[in-house]
Amino acid sequence: MYNIRGVAAALLLAAGTAQAAEGMWTMDNLPIKQMQARYGFSPTPAWVTHVQKSAVRLAGGCSGSFVSPDGLVMTNHHCVNACIQQLSSASSDYIKKGFNARQPADEQRCPEIELNRLDEIKDVTANVRKATAGLDGEAYSKAQKAEQSRLEAECVGKDKATTRCDIVDLYHGGQYHLYKYRRYQDVRLVFAPELAMAFFGGDPDNFNFPRYDLDLGLLRAYEDGKPAKVKDFLPFSANGAEAGELVMTVGHPGTTQRLLTIAQLETQRDLAQPQRLFLSSELRGLLTQYRSQGSEQARVAQSDLFGVENSIKARKGQLEALQDPEVFAFKRRQETALRDYVSKDPKLAADTANAWDEIAKAETVLRNIYWPHRMIELGTGFQSDYFGIARALVRGAAERAKPNGDRLREFTESALPAAEQRLFSTAPITPDYERTKLAWSLTKLREYLGTDDPNVRQLFAKESPEQLAERLVRDTKLGDVAVRKALWAGGADAIAQSSDPFIQLVAAIDPAARALRKRYESEVDAVTAKNAEKISAAAFAKDGTGTYPDATFTLRLSYGEVQGWTEKGKPVAPFTDVAGAFAHHTGYEPFKLADSWLAAKDKLSPTQRFNFVSTNDIIGGNSGSPMINRNGEIVGLVFDGNIRSLGGAYWFDERNNRTVAVHSGILLEALDKVYGAERVLKELRGAQKR
Repeated sequence: MYNIRGVAAALLLAAGTAQAAEGMWTMDNLPIKQMQARYGFSPTPAWVTHVQKSAVRLAGGCSGSFVSPDGLVMTNHHCVNACIQQLSSASSDYIKKGFNARQPADEQRCPEIELNRLDEIKDVTANVRKATAGLDGEAYSKAQKAEQSRLEAECVGKDKATTRCDIVDLYHGGQYHLYKYRRYQDVRLVFAPELAMAFFGGDPDNFNFPRYDLDLGLLRAYEDGKPAKVKDFLPFSANGAEAGELVMTVGHPGTTQRLLTIAQLETQRDLAQPQRLFLSSELRGLLTQYRSQGSEQARVAQSDLFGVENSIKARKGQLEALQDPEVFAFKRRQETALRDYVSKDPKLAADTANAWDEIAKAETVLRNIYWPHRMIELGTGFQSDYFGIARALVRGAAERAKPNGDRLREFTESALPAAEQRLFSTAPITPDYERTKLAWSLTKLREYLGTDDPNVRQLFAKESPEQLAERLVRDTKLGDVAVRKALWAGGADAIAQSSDPFIQLVAAIDPAARALRKRYESEVDAVTAKNAEKISAAAFAKDGTGTYPDATFTLRLSYGEVQGWTEKGKPVAPFTDVAGAFAHHTGYEPFKLADSWLAAKDKLSPTQRFNFVSTNDIIGGNSGSPMINRNGEIVGLVFDGNIRSLGGAYWFDERNNRTVAVHSGILLEALDKVYGAERVLKELRGAQKR
């Protein structure tokens, strides 16, 4: 854990408004005056619109950008890792050997990737506030969700196949915006290097720097079976950016907790983060053991193991940040300053003074139901693709029979295309792997809830977790997409008549799961949302919108500059190069360069920059974001942060937090000299000249 004693005083100066290059800014509220003052750059409305429509979101949790007029999309290899694995087989492992579609017909459809391009933003705060005025608890929750569903359905209209609309909660209820996206569900893999190059250095180098990763994945959006034609895309800069140059990231950061109350942060510090770390560590052991059984087991478990190891390192860094007493003291001072401001204004005090205490009460409820809610409703105790399919079928049948405004949010009309894409995915399911994961997670469910818990007694009866997992996986038919489609089309009657053991399991536990969800939404989520609105109103009264909202997996721009930092008294240079990559090659995993790179060594320029760091403010979800210069040219591809950036979930320290990106020059050189990807390279270079 790094200690920021002495930094807290500097951070305190940033309370209320963002300083330096801090901030993940929404596209309709960019800090233009700050950018002009610091870098002499004021993005025009046309520039903002162009960049916004060049960016895309991978709905599963990453970012990307259009890089040609023919729908070519650049993102990270680790963002398309699951697709690559799903398209692979024992005889053709694209994770190991890479993928290069040399002809258009070779591009293969990813079973589960959806791309979203943000087209419009509309402020609907007044609509949501009017719908929830004077309500509390369950009534508040129902009214809020019904209004959100209504607004989304109205936005989508009859075009749900190509339009997606999401209500976005900003400033923890301070504002509600309606984001309208262009939806692309026919997305095909075009290029991916070998994992050995996309994740060179493996877990030891993850969240570290210097790095030598070619973390690149190229996709293509299709419309009506043909490559999508797009007006807005970002050309490459072969030279990249120099040290000290202004660079911007445009992407979709997932979640930050910089505006949470102390009570909420305490729950994260004392319960959520430690317990999720414990479970993830055990799961890593299980997956590592499964992988050791053979090459096919290693291939099947690769994507999950990669994700678990990445999350362990990230959560460990976040927990260490929360456990730093100086940082927590800083957060307390921030909250105290706002509460003091409220107490001096009679009108604000009358409405807001108790908001922090009400959130604290909701956090107590959360702590009391944390494990049942997580294990049963969130599905942590049922880790199997079969279970996820069964729950979607059972709940989908029940929810689709209701009016749109009364449905669970994941089954509203606007959400159904994404739900159906996941449900009917052609991705292969490996029964032995599912049995292994399910048996372990059922064991954890029993351990954390206790053998006397009524849900545990109902689940296991006379079976052990291993026996139950064996029976469920052996007898299910949900691996067949045709079976899923028949059950989905058949609705509630088909579900009621189904003898599939996973369908029966989900149906049996669903009343308890829904009760837990209802309690969470009514006593935790609704209370928190209503009182966070009050706190946000007070913050706006004090500081206005001169600060940025917490990340919500929506499009944001951050700005900074190419710059190294000082680690333990030693300067860390901002760039690495090709020569350094070969110097770090040991011949053994994870520091073994791919054979294609060893063969191309003499063709590559040893001084070509490889990876670099900048002061941009990012978080998970920004993976795959383009890093651009003031001309809107790609100078890098964001794929990571340094170890100091993990505390960025709770605050930003420009002196040490760094974004790590692949240099644009090595992306082009590798496609040319290592992979011979002539078709893609021609497309990218053609885009540069437009």
